[in-house]
Amino acid sequence: MSSPKSSAVRAKVIVEGLAFGESPRWHQGRLWLCNWGTGEIVAVDEDGKSEVMLTVPTVLPYSIDWLSDGRLLVVSGRDGLLLRQEADGTLITHADLRELSKNPWNEIVVDGRGNLYVNGGGPAPAPGEHFGPGTIVLITPDGAVRQVAENIAFANGMVVTPDNQSLIVAESHARRLTAFNIGENGSLSNRRVWADLGNDYPDGICLDAEGCVWYADVPNRHCVRVREGGEKIDRVEVDRGCFACMLGGADGRTLFIAAAEWRGFENMVSDARTGQVLGVAAPAPGAGWPSYISDTRW
Repeated sequence: MSSPKSSAVRAKVIVEGLAFGESPRWHQGRLWLCNWGTGEIVAVDEDGKSEVMLTVPTVLPYSIDWLSDGRLLVVSGRDGLLLRQEADGTLITHADLRELSKNPWNEIVVDGRGNLYVNGGGPAPAPGEHFGPGTIVLITPDGAVRQVAENIAFANGMVVTPDNQSLIVAESHARRLTAFNIGENGSLSNRRVWADLGNDYPDGICLDAEGCVWYADVPNRHCVRVREGGEKIDRVEVDRGCFACMLGGADGRTLFIAAAEWRGFENMVSDARTGQVLGVAAPAPGAGWPSYISDTRW
C-alpha cells in the first residue's frame, strides 16, 4: 500500500441542498441518486439541474440500479424488499429478502448478464454495534434468490468488472476492497483482498477503464483512486464526508461524488441539508457495472 503519488485535487459543487445523497448511477445522460431522508430518487444533469424522478415508500437505506430492459430497481433496505418500477410508474416486489435476514440491506449492482447482487443483511449486530457481519445475495434472471457470500465487514459499494468475471465489494469496517470470482451460474468464489486501504474506510465505489477503483471515504473526507494491490494514485479532498462516487458525464470521465456532513448514525435523518453532488475530471472513463452507459448493457 502507498500514498497517492499525485497531489490532491478539489472538486466543484454541482448540486447542493440535498439531505443525504447515496447510490449514484449514471443513467440516460444524467446522474441519478438516492436522497436519503426524503425518500426521493433524484436525477442531476452536468449543469446542476435536478429533478425528482420518484418518491419511494421507504426509509434509509435504499439504493438503485436498472434491469437490462430499463426498469428501475430499488432496494428497500429495512423492509427487506427489492422493488421494481413498472411502465405505469408503480412499484412492485421483484424479490423478497426477508427470509434471508431481518437486518437492513444496502447496495445493489446488476451485471452484464442480468444477475443482481444485493449486500447487507446478515446476522444481528453485537450489543452496542450498528451493523453485524454482512452478506451478498444473488438474484438470477429467473428470480431465484440465494446467498453467495458471508462475513462481509459492513458491506458497502460493489462493482462488477466489464468481463463479468469478478465482483469487488467495499468492506468498510475491514478497511479493504475484497474481490470474488463470478462463476457461470453467478456464484462467488476465490475470495481475496483486492486492496488493503490502511487507515481509509471505503464506502461507495466505482471502476474505471484502467482497472482502478475509486472509493469514497466518510471520516477521511476524500475519494481515492487505487490499483489492485493497494497503490493509491489519485485523491480528491472534500470538506465533508464522501459517501459514494460514480464515473459518468458525456465521455465517462467525470467523477461525481455524493458528500454530506457526517453527524453519526443517530443523526443521519435530520432537517440539515448538507448534501452535495461534486464533480471533478478523472484520468480514465468508467467501466464495468454499474455502467455509465446503462443503455447499452447488452
